[in-house]
Amino acid sequence: MTNSTWEMVIGLEVHCELRTATTLFCGCRNAFGDEPNSHLCPDCLGLPGSLPVLNRQAVDYAMRIGTALACEVKPSIFHRKNYFYPDMPKDYQTSQYDEPINVDGHLQLPEGTRIGIERAHMEEDTGKTTHVGGGGRIHDAEYSLVDYNRAGVPLVEIVSRPDIRSAEQARQYVSELRSILVATGASDGKMEEGSLRVDANVSVRTPGSTELGTRCEIKNLNSLRSLGRAIEYEARRQWDLLGRGESVYQETRHWNEAEGRTLSGRSKEEAYDYRYFPEPDLVPLAPSAEWQAAVRDALPPLPAERRARLMEVVDADAAGAVATVVELDLDTLVLGAVAGGADARLAVNRAANELASALDSARRLDPAGFTKLLLLEGGGKLTATQSKQVLAELLADGGDPEAIAARRGFEAMGSDTLAAAVDEAIAANPAEWERFQAGDAKVVGFFVGQVMRATGGKANGKDVTALLQQRANP
Repeated sequence: MTNSTWEMVIGLEVHCELRTATTLFCGCRNAFGDEPNSHLCPDCLGLPGSLPVLNRQAVDYAMRIGTALACEVKPSIFHRKNYFYPDMPKDYQTSQYDEPINVDGHLQLPEGTRIGIERAHMEEDTGKTTHVGGGGRIHDAEYSLVDYNRAGVPLVEIVSRPDIRSAEQARQYVSELRSILVATGASDGKMEEGSLRVDANVSVRTPGSTELGTRCEIKNLNSLRSLGRAIEYEARRQWDLLGRGESVYQETRHWNEAEGRTLSGRSKEEAYDYRYFPEPDLVPLAPSAEWQAAVRDALPPLPAERRARLMEVVDADAAGAVATVVELDLDTLVLGAVAGGADARLAVNRAANELASALDSARRLDPAGFTKLLLLEGGGKLTATQSKQVLAELLADGGDPEAIAARRGFEAMGSDTLAAAVDEAIAANPAEWERFQAGDAKVVGFFVGQVMRATGGKANGKDVTALLQQRANP
């Protein structure tokens, strides 16, 4: 059985922790990495007599997310989701069930596919359980540790419709969603810290079918790499089962990164298993039209709009570099340099490569100094190699790019000196020159390298290429 026999159907549930100072229903600190169980109060622990108070900032962030995802923001209520795990001291999770705050939105991938958003509802996070020994799974563990600091941290769970058809689309969806969440300011999007976690619902069906297959949910994926590998594995597992005439059973599964496979967890619960009922200690949530309008008006430009703005000044083949620049939040720096007269493609390339490799320093880089350096390189006063060396010093220590270049002895090479170096390279390599004259474009890099070595890196690659063309077509 080949993969072409079956079609993947994927829906994602993305759990996004909000960047509030305190938890969702009390004043305990919301912070990652602190001493376990150091942020607790009677409300966190569900002690008798404690009452929750809803965090207004969390509601604001939830509406930002919904608005950015083109959702309808609606009046909502909170429910108690009952289950008996050690990671919730109350033995229930306060969540939203059939009346969530955000419904019926969408997210468009950079390649154009629109993925529907069914809902983006508010809830509190659970605590963190660590199973010690036995590969980290509860049934093999010697003992378990529970940290309740995370219990009560505000979350928005974003539930897509089953519109995703490949592991690559799933990775693109989560990457784009993460960029949107960070842009709104609602989340830091740090998957490595658990601020963003993904559950993937995967099923397969015959191409052209409109019926959904039996799905399995892969829990708590915390990297794009793991997400893609887990979906690919799970789809293959289901293909193999169906190919042998066996059945796929609905269940939750867990991804084992070391072994590269999903492992059976438990039978998938349905809503009735959680015995949802309205939270009696919280009133319905109905944000006013004025509040919603203020949230809408305060939204910054989102990644798609920022990419489009940058694409207006570069060629279409720079789309990959543009996406990187926007993802790294360097587009304002690039557009400022372009407004100052710098070559747009050069600015994008330097940002997507040299600045991306030193991101912390890049975000402190003086925009005027960056623009000046690009003008020096674009005007031929610095070669690409020299410009990169000056940029490295700018990132490390700051300063004036022209002064740095002068101190390093970087001077524009005279046209006569450059022409002589090109002629020497041609004379010393007749076989390669014949290939160049015959139209072998791969030899260009060879000759540029020869001239760069002969001139100590002072030659400009574009000027070398132009002289080679002149010599080949006198």
